[in-house]
Amino acid sequence: MTFCLGIKTKYGIVGLSDTRITSGTETTTSKKVFTVNREKHSFFIMTSGLRSVRDKAITYFTEVIEDQDEDFTKLYKAVNEFGHQVKRVALEDKANLEEAGLNFNLFSIIGGQLEEDKTPKLYLLYPQGNWIEIRRGTPFVSIGNTGAGNPVLRRSLQYEDSLDYAMKCAFLAFDATRISANDVDYPIDTVVLENDQYHTIERRFEQKELEHISSFWNQRIKEAIKELPADVLAKAFQDISFAPESQ
Repeated sequence: MTFCLGIKTKYGIVGLSDTRITSGTETTTSKKVFTVNREKHSFFIMTSGLRSVRDKAITYFTEVIEDQDEDFTKLYKAVNEFGHQVKRVALEDKANLEEAGLNFNLFSIIGGQLEEDKTPKLYLLYPQGNWIEIRRGTPFVSIGNTGAGNPVLRRSLQYEDSLDYAMKCAFLAFDATRISANDVDYPIDTVVLENDQYHTIERRFEQKELEHISSFWNQRIKEAIKELPADVLAKAFQDISFAPESQ
């Protein structure tokens, strides 16, 4: 499993992914983010699914970008092309994978801004090659092991928030997932793309750099629980006697 998250705010896009790869009983670390930075042209792809499908689709897509980069002036065009490459891999490998008991599976988060995009865009691409755009109503999308992190995002995140705030929310969503699942772990990779900058900043963080944030958050949660205005819940501990029903 994996954890990948993209967040779109009025100021740009942030993304975060873990690097844990699980194969049977073995675990390894591998990058799950692919980035492209060119003049007036920047985007990233995060993936969740079979590693062999991901690597093959990225390889095919990279060749297309190198040969036809000028054809992609809006991000949705690049998303469509990556979808075509995923479908190409499906035609080549899906039957053999399913015969071996493996589901053809690759979900992708694609975010960026190309020269004719008025603002950065964020998309979720399905294994079938179709996609949806992530908009301000629900300004985030996650793939992989997503259940534990969603409450943090739904309670805290809004489209108007700063990129710094969004990154903090992204980390807390990852941290909640890491605690709940043994197939999501450090190191993590982050990407940041500000409006009209056309350059995605990528950074890797090790656990030692961030564990103090986890400790701080855990302590704050404990303190907040103790301070909850929840006197009414004391009734749960009271012995309540009920009057007998009248005959």
